[in-house]
Amino acid sequence: MTNPSAPAVHENGTGIPLVLLHAFPLSARMWAAQLERLPGAAGETCRVIAPDQRGFGSVPLGADEPSLDLVADDLARLLDDGGVERAVVGGLSMGGYVAMAFARRHGDRLAGLLLADTKATVDTDRARANRERIARAVEARMSVQLLADERIEEGLLGPATDPALTARVRAMIAEAPPSAVAWAQRAMAARGDSLEVLAGVRVPAAVIVGEADTVTPLTEARMMAEALPDAELTVIPAVGHLSSLEAPETFDAAVRDLLKRVRG
Repeated sequence: MTNPSAPAVHENGTGIPLVLLHAFPLSARMWAAQLERLPGAAGETCRVIAPDQRGFGSVPLGADEPSLDLVADDLARLLDDGGVERAVVGGLSMGGYVAMAFARRHGDRLAGLLLADTKATVDTDRARANRERIARAVEARMSVQLLADERIEEGLLGPATDPALTARVRAMIAEAPPSAVAWAQRAMAARGDSLEVLAGVRVPAAVIVGEADTVTPLTEARMMAEALPDAELTVIPAVGHLSSLEAPETFDAAVRDLLKRVRG
C-alpha cells in the first residue's frame, strides 16, 4: 500500500541535476544506492533527483487517460518547481520510456540522456495484448501478486541474483497500487517509436544494459546507441533487467562517465 507520508521526490547532493526515473512497477526507492553514492563520487558533485511517477510511491494517479507524455510533462513541472532549467535525464525500463518522451517534448531541457534496460521501439501486438491482460487482471483482483510472480519468473532479474535482492524487488512490486499498474501498462502499450527522437538528441548520452536482460535485450540497446549521435554503450555481464540494482557499482561508473562528458 502507498505510504501517504513518503516523499514524492527523493533528492541528494548539489551540482549538475541528474534525474533518475524508476522502472515499472517499482518506485523511486529503487534508486537508494545511487542517491547515496553518486552525489559525491570521485570528488565530483551532482544533484540526484529521483521522483515517484504518477500513481506510484506517494504520487496520485489522477483521472487522465494513460499516456507517458503526461508523465514527461509531470517531470517538466517538477523541474520548474525545483528551479532546474536543464538536467541529465535518465530512466530504467519504463523510466527510459518516460525519458525518451521527455526528450521529444522538452528536448531543450536536456543536458544529457541516460537510457538503461529500455527500448525505443514500439511493443509488438502480442506485447500490447499481454499488457492489457495484466491491466485487467490487477483491476479485477485489486492485487498485484500476479504481476509480482510473473515479473520475477519472466526474467526481471539475472539468473545469479542474490535471493535477498529478489525478495526486495518482490516487496517493491507488492507496494504498487493496482490502479497505477493498470494505467502504466496501458500508457506503455500506447507509446510510439522513439528512434527518430533519439537521432535528434544533441547532448551526450549513455545506454546501459544487462547482458542477461531478456525483457529489453542487448539488440534493443545497440539500436538506441546507434541512433543517438553521441552515445556510449555499457553492457554489464551476467546481469538482468534491473541493472542498477543488480550491479550498482558498474551502473554508477557508467553514469559518472556520462556526467564527465556532460561537464566537458
